[in-house]
Amino acid sequence: MRRMFTLVLGVVLTGLPTLLTAPRAHAADKPNKDEQRLQNAGEVMKEILDIPDDIPQDLLDKADCVIVIPSVLKFAIGISGSYGRGAMTCRSGPNFQGPWGAPTMMALEGGGVGFQLGGQATDFVLLVMNPRGANGILTSKVKLGADAAAAAGPKGRDAAAATDATLRAEILTYSRSRGLFAGVSLEGSTLRPDNSGNEAVYGKKIDAKDIVLKGAVGVPQAAQLMIDTLQKHSPKNHSDAK
Repeated sequence: MRRMFTLVLGVVLTGLPTLLTAPRAHAADKPNKDEQRLQNAGEVMKEILDIPDDIPQDLLDKADCVIVIPSVLKFAIGISGSYGRGAMTCRSGPNFQGPWGAPTMMALEGGGVGFQLGGQATDFVLLVMNPRGANGILTSKVKLGADAAAAAGPKGRDAAAATDATLRAEILTYSRSRGLFAGVSLEGSTLRPDNSGNEAVYGKKIDAKDIVLKGAVGVPQAAQLMIDTLQKHSPKNHSDAK
């Protein structure tokens, strides 16, 4: 009996390291929540750009940066508001004339009429149209409509009829909820770099400006769909070199 017990104990102890390390290996392969947001942002970008009547091509071709915030949720605690996280990618190079580069994670926060969206999870896409807008967002928290001029973006063929005020905006904003895509006002909401998200994605503390403007890191695998989609649909910046 003692011999049988010793044999069984030996088998258990031999297999124990495998049992302990297997779950850890599986966990290491699983995307963290910020990597999952990057993947979701890529899927949103692909679905929207595959429909020509959503974001006008000429506006996309003049954008220096694109921000995608998937599945923003509305909340109501005394006052209405929303909170969401996503990613911002810009064309590389000092004048934003190069290929789309590695993204920085971003946070969108807001309250009031700009977020009265019927309690639905909503995707947001923002086109950043000039270097001033890009630098402002990457440096600190920016309030849309105050720190940066923002306007609801025209869609499809409506771009030709857009007002001068719309076309002069630093940021053009769009939303998609329940399959419906439209320009939406986000005035009063704020954008800021999500530093903890960047640390989770890149494995180290790194400034948003270093990621986007200095090319300090490569494109992570989780962001590949987002970057590839933008590169396919808008490979060149058609705005004047800044």
